[in-house]
Amino acid sequence: MLPLEGIKVLDLGSVLMAPYAAQWLADLGADVVKVETPAGDSTRRTGPTPEPGMAAIFLGTNRNKRSIVLDLRDPAGLEALLRLVDGADVFLHNIRPQKLAKLGIAPEVLMARNPRLIYAGLHGFGQDGPYGGQPAYDDIIQGMCGNADLMQRQIGQPKYFPTVSADKTSGLVATIGILAALAGRERTGVGGFVEIPMFETMVAFNLVEHLYGAHFDPPLGPTGYPRALATARGPFRTGDGYISMMPYTDRHWIDFFREVGAEDMLVDPLFIDIAARTSNIDLLYERLAAILLTRSSGDWLELCKRLEVPAAPVLKIDDLLHDEHLEETGFFEHLSDSRLGALLFPGVPLKFDGVRPGVRVPPRLGEHTREVLEEAGFAADEIAALLASGADRQSPAAGTRKPAAVAQPTL
Repeated sequence: MLPLEGIKVLDLGSVLMAPYAAQWLADLGADVVKVETPAGDSTRRTGPTPEPGMAAIFLGTNRNKRSIVLDLRDPAGLEALLRLVDGADVFLHNIRPQKLAKLGIAPEVLMARNPRLIYAGLHGFGQDGPYGGQPAYDDIIQGMCGNADLMQRQIGQPKYFPTVSADKTSGLVATIGILAALAGRERTGVGGFVEIPMFETMVAFNLVEHLYGAHFDPPLGPTGYPRALATARGPFRTGDGYISMMPYTDRHWIDFFREVGAEDMLVDPLFIDIAARTSNIDLLYERLAAILLTRSSGDWLELCKRLEVPAAPVLKIDDLLHDEHLEETGFFEHLSDSRLGALLFPGVPLKFDGVRPGVRVPPRLGEHTREVLEEAGFAADEIAALLASGADRQSPAAGTRKPAAVAQPTL
């Protein structure tokens, strides 16, 4: 039994941030119902797919969920959603705040209807600031939160991180906030509103180390953690490739410099302790880089293992699919679907009492509409009327396709 079994979640998220947060809740055992418009989440069409509506990016953020289609612009569709809210524990969305009242799903409306509801709004910016209500996507937030500036400090030009870091980080923080609110509800019996703004989340994320000297008033130094910003930081070139290597403690550096015959660096005041090394990190990494060019990657990895200095080969994304550690721990989930064929998913990285939660194929658009409405107490004629009006939609594949394989929990 997973920790969130019995928790019902209505996921009105689209694209990546909110769906990713809801996927984590689903992975932890919650019954997550993805509420989509008749057009569906746009990620259903983002990336390769053998079946329309089931594209790669959608698969990455919507596993372990069910899908229902409701047109909230139709009064019947909105009323159906409100009835689902009555039995929900969590309601989450990434809709711009000013649109909520028009849709009839503002926080005060839903929490008045269901006082135990955890209402989570995943926004671009905090509502009470001058940026509140502005549209935001990952690239916009990366440009504003310091990501692009950090890259410029290191490589000389502003660039985004080559991953949707703002969406995924904010999604994880949203999951934390929702779990905290659920824990609080256990004590009080009352739900509440959780706001998760991307901008503030990513500023907090980056300033963990990069506030640096500005922690103090007056500042004791500039912003930016020198070690992370060092231009020479990165996989180091060796005689035949690259390795990741990170001597960190005094013992790491002492043992390494002695081993390679660089005893002069042991008494150099520029590198004598962690404070000195941090202040002179670019020069230190430059000298380390010159040393590493003299031997092969294998030689350095063997030496570092013997000295217990952290080091590892540099793996490509494609290498991860066949990594011996991931294979041995049963990390990847191999599923089979009647129309998508063989599928590969990264597994849930957590284990509970030694067991990794299983993975189900993401739902087709509206696949569980009838099922979810029946569970909520809708009569057959009510469901038929919703479907006939167009306020609701049932996937034509539902009930006819073979059930997708479900990965068994991995011990």
